[in-house]
This record gives sequence, C-alpha cells and structure tokens, in this order.
Amino acid sequence: METLRKIDKNAERWMLLTFYVMLVITMAIEVLRREIFAYSSIWGEEIVRYSFIYLAWIGAAAAVKERAHIRIDVIMHYLPTRPKAVLYIFGDIVMLVVALIAVYWSWEAVHVSWKFGSVTDGLRISKVWFLLAVPLGFALMIWRLLQSMRRDFISLKTGKPVYEGDTLFD
Repeated sequence: METLRKIDKNAERWMLLTFYVMLVITMAIEVLRREIFAYSSIWGEEIVRYSFIYLAWIGAAAAVKERAHIRIDVIMHYLPTRPKAVLYIFGDIVMLVVALIAVYWSWEAVHVSWKFGSVTDGLRISKVWFLLAVPLGFALMIWRLLQSMRRDFISLKTGKPVYEGDTLFD
C-alpha cells in the first residue's frame, strides 16, 4: 500500500525526469555530432521529438494533479468555500468529458497504426509506441481528474477550503 502511495505521489515526476534526461542527452549528442563531425542522425531527432511529446502529455497530467494549468482565477479569490468547490468540480467534469473524447479518438490513431504496421523513419520501430503518448497522457489525466473531484467532494462535504494548487507567482 505504501508503495502505491509513493507511485501515486511521484509517478509523473519520475516519468518527466526520465524523458527530460533522455531528451537533453540525445540533443547534446546530436549537437556535438553536427558541430564536430558535420553529421547528424535521423534517430536522434526522432528520440528528441518523441521524448518531447511524452513530456507534454505527462506534464499535462501532472498539471491537472497539482491544479497548475493556466487559468484565470480572479473570481475564485472572492468566492466562499462551497461555491469555489462547486466551480472546481464543474471545471473538472468539463475537462473529464474532453479527456474521455480525446482518449477515444486518439486510441483510434493507435489502432490504425497497429493495424497497418507503420514504423518511424529513423528508428524503424512501430509508431504505436509514440502514438500511445496521447491516449496514455489523457488516461493519466482522467485518473488525476477523478482524484481531484474526489478531493473536492470531500472538501465540499466537510466545508474545508478546496485545494487550489500552488501559485506560480505571488
């Protein structure tokens, strides 16, 4: 149980760190190869591109978890606890519907790629692994939205202030 809690708390952080390190190291190697040897590879550019795609989708899920998405929240500062919780729950429901639709349609692209066996140009591996970034990112986002709504319902029920995330700037 404790292991699951640690994974739940840090999963996005570790995945983001992994893809970011992979992106930076590969990009540095490719820059050195290009500048020193006047040669670059297709596979290096693909690794950087696909790492960035995974970073974006995992980062979106992490932002949902921490309520760190860009939003205009001037009105939220003037609302009492209960209406604020209701407004956050409404926003999460809207995002949940969008995420469910996105999982459905992005899964279709994965299915088509699997069916026809498309491969990447440089790495020559199945594009399915890279197209999976979108449905996996939205699925993780759905999980975090459900957790957020549960947290907000508990806040609404107990009358405690709703979790608003950390502010970027004060």
